[in-house]
Amino acid sequence: MTSRNSKRSDSSAPLSCAEFQQQLPDLFAAGHEGVADPNLTEHLKTCENCSALVRDLQYIADQARQLLEPTHEPSDNVWKKIQESLASDPTYVANTQKQ
Repeated sequence: MTSRNSKRSDSSAPLSCAEFQQQLPDLFAAGHEGVADPNLTEHLKTCENCSALVRDLQYIADQARQLLEPTHEPSDNVWKKIQESLASDPTYVANTQKQ
């Protein structure tokens, strides 16, 4: 993980919230591998605001990922009911006969 933290002049000093938040793209780019930088880990342990932010962002990322995952196909029975419903709709039948 390429860390923007390497630009800090004093890497032994605790991270500020602003410095931590600058690291968020690297943190999320690492995915589920976890936090490799001990400064990030320590900040997450001690800062409830940044911990909550990371949890919220992880939840959003998980929800977005689920939207992109393929879902199961509806059963044949569902398609049959859709066709029956359309066939009984006079507006739909009239529009399909015009074509």
